[in-house]
Amino acid sequence: MTTTEIKIDGMSCKHCIMAIEKALTKIGIEKHKVEIGTATITFDESKIKFEEIEKAIEEAGYKVHKE
Repeated sequence: MTTTEIKIDGMSCKHCIMAIEKALTKIGIEKHKVEIGTATITFDESKIKFEEIEKAIEEAGYKVHKE
């Protein structure tokens, strides 16, 4: 299992948090903590690729901030 923190652009309210949580749950990520601007997630890299997580967040209408 891998735990990582993702910075997310475009979040401003509780609705944004719920949208990200829904997107993560939909792709099978059960363990997550989402706050405005960040998400800390734990996932199994053998089952879910990080690119799938990025895609789910972006399809929800937000942008993963790449450093």
